[in-house]
Amino acid sequence: MGKMKKQQQQQQQQQQAELLSTLDDFTSKENWDKFFSIRGTDDTFEWYAEWPQLRDLLLTQLSSSPEETEVQILVPGCGNSRLSEQLYDAGYRCITNIDFSKVVIGDMLKRNVRSRPCMRWRVMDMTSMQFADKSFDIVLDKGGLDALMEPELGPTLGTQYVSEVKRVLKEGGKFICLTLGESHVLGMFFPKFRYGWKINIYVLPQKPSKTHKSSLRTFLVVAEKASPNTLQTISTSFQTDILGSGDQARGINEALETENQIRTNWSRGNDILYSLEDLKIGVKGDLSELRPGLRVELTLGGPGQSRFCYKTVLLDAQQNSEEFLYYCGVFLVPKTRAHEWLFSSEEGQWMVVESSKSARLIMVFLDASHTGTSSEDIQKDLSPLVKQLAPAKIEDAAQIPFMAASDGIKERKVVHQVTSALTGPVIVDDVVYEKVDGPLGQLSLSSDLVFRRLTFERSEGLIQSEALLTSEGSQKKAGENKNKKSNSSKSKKKASQKRNDSQFSLADASHDPSVDHGYLASSYHAGIVSGFMLISSYLERAASSGRTVRAVVIGLGAGLLPMFLHGTIPFLQVEAVELDPVVVEIARSYFGFQEDERLKVHVTDGIKFVEDVSTKSHVANGSCRELETEGEVNDKVDILIVDVDSPDSSSGMTCPAADFVEESFLKTVKNSLSEEGLFVINLVSRSQTIKEMVISRMKGVFSKLFSLQLEEDVNEVIFALNSEVRTSPEAYNQLQTLLNVKHPEMNTIIIDSAKKIKSLD
Repeated sequence: MGKMKKQQQQQQQQQQAELLSTLDDFTSKENWDKFFSIRGTDDTFEWYAEWPQLRDLLLTQLSSSPEETEVQILVPGCGNSRLSEQLYDAGYRCITNIDFSKVVIGDMLKRNVRSRPCMRWRVMDMTSMQFADKSFDIVLDKGGLDALMEPELGPTLGTQYVSEVKRVLKEGGKFICLTLGESHVLGMFFPKFRYGWKINIYVLPQKPSKTHKSSLRTFLVVAEKASPNTLQTISTSFQTDILGSGDQARGINEALETENQIRTNWSRGNDILYSLEDLKIGVKGDLSELRPGLRVELTLGGPGQSRFCYKTVLLDAQQNSEEFLYYCGVFLVPKTRAHEWLFSSEEGQWMVVESSKSARLIMVFLDASHTGTSSEDIQKDLSPLVKQLAPAKIEDAAQIPFMAASDGIKERKVVHQVTSALTGPVIVDDVVYEKVDGPLGQLSLSSDLVFRRLTFERSEGLIQSEALLTSEGSQKKAGENKNKKSNSSKSKKKASQKRNDSQFSLADASHDPSVDHGYLASSYHAGIVSGFMLISSYLERAASSGRTVRAVVIGLGAGLLPMFLHGTIPFLQVEAVELDPVVVEIARSYFGFQEDERLKVHVTDGIKFVEDVSTKSHVANGSCRELETEGEVNDKVDILIVDVDSPDSSSGMTCPAADFVEESFLKTVKNSLSEEGLFVINLVSRSQTIKEMVISRMKGVFSKLFSLQLEEDVNEVIFALNSEVRTSPEAYNQLQTLLNVKHPEMNTIIIDSAKKIKSLD
């Protein structure tokens, strides 16, 4: 007897081990078939809660429906739970149970066919149901969503399932979900039930036990289908402190706080980013009809819907026109151009709509996640999504044309990559653009211009520095053209021929190219120099008397602006301030930055540097003093330029870092400037509110402000004067005379920019 009992125990242990092994993957149909085969028909398995703990709360939710005995109930992922049977016995006859396991559906049908003849059982995948839209009053889920949302597998299956639930529910219907409320589950669930749903969360009483007390609580989440414009905060029937202080409690509390904050902000109209499902239920009206002037920001795609997720703006042309070429078009904006004014601002976007000749334009912004994916694959992924946003007249996605803004790059070659502890990933690359606008574009006579760029990965879409490359420098290093000297009286034809001779292709860029420091390829750099026009009289007096003017540039980048100033204004003492020594080394190694007696670099914090200057000048004199004799350097700064990016994108500014526009720093700048000094900030922000805030602060500190808004660019250069100095009518001519510019085209760019500077009175 003892031997037989031991064998039975061993068989039970082996069977239990085999049973547990089937639950390694909750999403596997084969595993569940095996699980139910081993467990048998009568050995039921209940997820989370049993009928005594669930009955009262569940029946309360069901009884709120009219004609409750006729309520159509769907139980997806039913397994062999007795929940459906218990509901049937409580009076609910119209219950449909589905599960993708043929084994369990067969077993449950046999168990109930006689005692509960109205109950229906179907083999079906809950993520792809074969039911018509709006078929059920209730969808009752007991652990099914949690099973699909395994963290290792991601949200794809869970997202597909929830979309199906929303589809099959009638108006006023309820999704009743029993869940452990894990953060990754709620993080997907809450956004899916924002507009058009009312959500209440209840906590179930724990099952009495003398032996142990479970640390996990089971929640009953009820999402009720309401009007499309409904947006309410999530209600709970319990005080969060009753959950304790464990991981489960912290997770659900954080998820609730985050989601309710989003819903509160959205109810006030702040930063609303709709989903495709929100728009399909009519949150912004009937999208099948064109509505002139409609502009909606949304996200397209994501897990369970598409390969990628896309930030999108939908725009209906502001005026009805018979000249539309398309009822609906898609416009792809590459990552490298997303920051440009034309695509990032509402005004620019409406210009794109007009030029596209589309009644409705769906503007899609590509990002780093799309890198390396072909345009054909992007189009294939997007087509089923944009079709759902098309007006009613569009019957086929093939009727929707795809247009694209070129990233502007014809060829690209990465020269150097490094990761700095301070700045993060840094890239140096050489590029050939498809088109170079303005005077620089005139230089490309028989071959393309090659530019060397410095970019920081932390500032997406922002080029830190950009230089024009030439082979002229390397030719001189090799001993060629030793007898050539620059002659400003040469004809334009000869000058053009010289530039043509010095050009080279991207393939030749590895053969020791030289950065032409006589050009400022970045338009905002030329804009900064154009602002010197505001103190041209002061600079002219300094030049004529042989005095030195002190210029400080905070933010070295590739060193192009300091090198240009050093080469074009001989009486300037230029100091560059850079926090990151890695950036300094890149400037020296890849952009030809060189120090001498008139150009120094300080590796230190820019704010501290200005504070030290302010302190020293105060100790030395306590007020502004006259420039010293030639060769000496002032304690005060005559020109202070802030050209640094922000490591914190949440500030709303790409440039500069927020600390550089704090009132305390601005006052320090004022104290460090000479009496007729000039302060310059490169301001990059898409927020008009932030720009106005910065200007307001500067007006409170400085006597006079000026601005240069660069066309089709986010950059705005702000100039501040330390005193009420009036610019002379001859200022443009004075600046032109002061600048010893190597190339006439560069001179034209600077003077043209100077004429666009406006007073901010």
